[in-house]
Amino acid sequence: MSTLKETLFKKIEEHRPRTTRLLKEHADVKVGEVTVAQAIGGARGVRCLVTDISYLDPFEGIRFRGKTIPETFEALPMAPDSDYPYVEAFWYFLLTGEVPTKKQTLEVVDDFKARRQVPQYVFDTLRAMPRDTHPMTMFSAAILAMQRESVFVRRYNEGMNKMEYWDPMYEDACNLLAKLPTIGAYIYRMKYKADTHFGPNMDLDWGGDFAHQMGIGHPYDDVARMYFILHSDHESGNVSAHTTHLVASALSDAYYALSAGINGLAGPLHGLANQEVLRWTMNFLQQLGKEDYTEDDVKQALWDTLNSGQVIPGYGHAVLRKTDPRYTAQREFCLKHLPDFPLFKLISTIYKVTPPILQEQGKAKNPWPNVDAQSGVIQWYYGVTEWDFYTVMFGIGRAIGVLANITWDRALGYPIERPKSVTTAMLEETAGITEEAMASAAK
Repeated sequence: MSTLKETLFKKIEEHRPRTTRLLKEHADVKVGEVTVAQAIGGARGVRCLVTDISYLDPFEGIRFRGKTIPETFEALPMAPDSDYPYVEAFWYFLLTGEVPTKKQTLEVVDDFKARRQVPQYVFDTLRAMPRDTHPMTMFSAAILAMQRESVFVRRYNEGMNKMEYWDPMYEDACNLLAKLPTIGAYIYRMKYKADTHFGPNMDLDWGGDFAHQMGIGHPYDDVARMYFILHSDHESGNVSAHTTHLVASALSDAYYALSAGINGLAGPLHGLANQEVLRWTMNFLQQLGKEDYTEDDVKQALWDTLNSGQVIPGYGHAVLRKTDPRYTAQREFCLKHLPDFPLFKLISTIYKVTPPILQEQGKAKNPWPNVDAQSGVIQWYYGVTEWDFYTVMFGIGRAIGVLANITWDRALGYPIERPKSVTTAMLEETAGITEEAMASAAK
């Protein structure tokens, strides 16, 4: 071990007890307007972001512009021969807070079609990457590669009033959104389907064309519409939304900002959770060792999981205190289209027996399932069995919400985000921890 690394390790070992003590003994001490626990714990629960696009209610779930998920699905114009709305109508709704008419929706559909063509150099960039590159790396790189197309950069360099910043940001957002389904489907088929491709179909809407380019028939177009809307936004504090907002606050354009947000979404604690849940569920099915399992078999296996120190993935949520409505929406789709699919039947049984088990265990604040407990099984049923691609689809949907947010950020002239930091010594001083006390505790 080098001297530098050895010294660093020593410093880390010396410092860790200080942070542990602050959290254990002084978590509620105020540092300005926040507590020690909030300062150390990722600003959890600190109300310091503003968005009107969506709000996460602990008991009603996500509200888009004030509407619950069922209300949103019911209010928006439906795509042809579909049980779900046009994603283009949802984009209109997130931006304006108004439910568009069918005519207004079709205007957005036509606008996206006009912007749909992906530059060839984006495909060249993707093809130059090793085939074993993670699809999220490819997705982020493709977005970033298009930065040269930014209308915001061109208009900013020409000189413009800051109250007009929203206009080129809107143009960049629309140009990006229109192209993302093609980019996502191209990555999928290049990596997993022998590099065979289906070009955009200009007769189809945004969600329908994604299904077409993926090479999957109806009702996968409905899966796409549902999936993209459900994953579009989740307030501003989650990593992908906050990162996009943070980068854009420096007046970086939508390409820089969205690519950064996608990089955050790729983390195992954020967008990768859906594939982790599916992997766990499939392993759990193997552990049961039989197809004719009973509820008692599942209960015992779940208790064995918990007693071994593991968690039940897909259950619990930082804010929600009920079943995630996004889970419910996908469950309703499954009940209609794949009720007898073995993985779904297992997920249904787990859904039935897990909350009482977690309540009895007493450790989980929320024993109910979140969106990740359900989403992977639908993709698997329709043949998208490459679960490391799932987060790309999450990212296509998430782009809708975060791009709407940063368009409004520029419209309202929000400043660059720059929170103030403190040192561990400052926290200790605020908490009243003296050097003598620290020396005594070390003994």
